Amino acid sequence: MNNKRAVFLDRDGTLSRDVGYPADWSQVHIYPFAFEAVRRLRQAGLAPVVITDQSGVGRGFFSEEDLRILHREFSAAFESERAPIDGIYYCPHYSPGAGEDGIGDCACAKPKPGLGVRAAAELGLELPGSYMVGDKPCDILFGLRIGAVPVLVLTGYGRRSLADLRQSGIRPGHVAEDLAAAADWIVSREKRPRGSVATARGRNGERP
Repeated sequence: MNNKRAVFLDRDGTLSRDVGYPADWSQVHIYPFAFEAVRRLRQAGLAPVVITDQSGVGRGFFSEEDLRILHREFSAAFESERAPIDGIYYCPHYSPGAGEDGIGDCACAKPKPGLGVRAAAELGLELPGSYMVGDKPCDILFGLRIGAVPVLVLTGYGRRSLADLRQSGIRPGHVAEDLAAAADWIVSREKRPRGSVATARGRNGERP
């Protein structure tokens, strides 16, 4: 029976600067606070797992092998800072003419739950009670769809996303300035008695 919970983490705009479609490691800029944040989440007993949409593959900007190499470097950077990531799951798809997001019928692009379900099966994770941290509405919707607590960070597209979410009436479980602040909130929440955690989702819909 799965009993290990995760913190699913968006990549661009959450762990690293969103620079568009980075094709190689030289274009990746990890936020300095991301290493300590991931380390603290792991110490709290949660499994850090990256969930990222990488339509640059489908758009022809870089190959899937290029992306795998980049992700090996990404994982190694966190490993070297004693903040290992349990896995990186990505969607490489792009469907021209499928609307602004370009995901079409793809089953693995956020906000669809495919990558979360796959990660849970492969890593032995329990989705209810896990967390999803990201800077876009699709991250928040993904978290809600897999039964995780969705946390919006204001880095990357976060501030624009907060306005969009408010307009649509969708409330994150919490809003944090960045991943470091999100980790503070998650770790504090994890220290509460398990029976009291469910009530926190409604109270912390937005940052004061």
